[in-house]
Amino acid sequence: MNIQPNQLTVELTQFTGTQAYHRWSALFPRFVLTDGSLYLAEKAGAFWLMDVIASHQYKRLLRANPLQVWTLKVKNYEGRVVCTDGDGRVLTRQAIPFTDFPLHEIQLYAVDDGQYRVIMLPSEF
Repeated sequence: MNIQPNQLTVELTQFTGTQAYHRWSALFPRFVLTDGSLYLAEKAGAFWLMDVIASHQYKRLLRANPLQVWTLKVKNYEGRVVCTDGDGRVLTRQAIPFTDFPLHEIQLYAVDDGQYRVIMLPSEF
C-alpha cells in the first residue's frame, strides 16, 4: 500500500457508478467488485476485506438481504467489521486482530442484482 489516507479519501469520492464488474477470486465466483471497490482493494491492499464480505454469505440471514451495509472501523491497527441490513440491524460482525488499512473507517454496500452480489462504494449505489 502506497497511498496516503487523505489522497485515498479524495480519490474514492470520484467513483459515481461503474463501467464494469470485476471478479477478484475464483473462490467467490458470484461476487464482483465495481470500479470503485476494485480501486479501494488495489490501492489500500484490501482484497482481504472483500474476502471477509464474501465469506460471511453462507449465513442465511445475510443471503436473504438484498442490501448489506458493511462498515470497517480501524483503531490502533485493529479492525471491526460490522454488517447491517441498512436499517441498523446488525446481521454479523468480525474482529480483525491486525490491519494496516489506511482509513479509520470505510463503508461498502453488497447488493444482490439477481445474478451477482456486487460490492460497491456507497457513491456507486
